[in-house]
Amino acid sequence: MKGHIFLDTNVLVYLFDADDPAKQRQVQELLSSRELRARVILSTQVLQEFYVSVTRKLATPLGLDAAFQAVQDLTAFPIVQIDTPLILLAIQRSNKAKISFWDALILEAALISGATVLYSEDFQDGAVFGGLRVTNPFKLSV
Repeated sequence: MKGHIFLDTNVLVYLFDADDPAKQRQVQELLSSRELRARVILSTQVLQEFYVSVTRKLATPLGLDAAFQAVQDLTAFPIVQIDTPLILLAIQRSNKAKISFWDALILEAALISGATVLYSEDFQDGAVFGGLRVTNPFKLSV
């Protein structure tokens, strides 16, 4: 079996972003694969950012009940808990790699989860951190 896939918040938000139907469709197609869904991992940070993004940052935000239900549905995936040691690792990576703390926290959660792929459009496509390869899922069909 292929390795686990960690999903960054921005990928999940497109599921509910009617203003970008192409990306919305790509994420829907991506997650329609049972084999791929079985490999997905998220973190508590992703759940928190997702809720804020879909209720406040979309041009047409989700209602609070719909957003709650979406987060509840996402908890079916394995979830990495953000704890003190992970925060300290993220601070170190942020300082060393000169990236934002929040991006470093995503990387550290993905690494600690054992994921081999991070789907995100916030990092350079193809970048490798340890055994983790960043893939921009919107470049897959290009």
